Amino acid sequence: MLKIKIVPGENIDRALKRYRNKVRSTKQLTQIRNNKEFTKKSTAKREQMAKAVYLNEYKLKMEE
Repeated sequence: MLKIKIVPGENIDRALKRYRNKVRSTKQLTQIRNNKEFTKKSTAKREQMAKAVYLNEYKLKMEE
């Protein structure tokens, strides 16, 4: 569980923004979504490789 210390006199909107940024930086939501259902290691590896190939092709296209 993430904890955010609120400074006295700090606006609640600012504290919520810091909390959201911390959730994003720790990738907590991504882990929760991935752990909802089991994925085999081979499937995860295949998806990771497909993503890497796509990103590599995209970078090459952007360089041209």
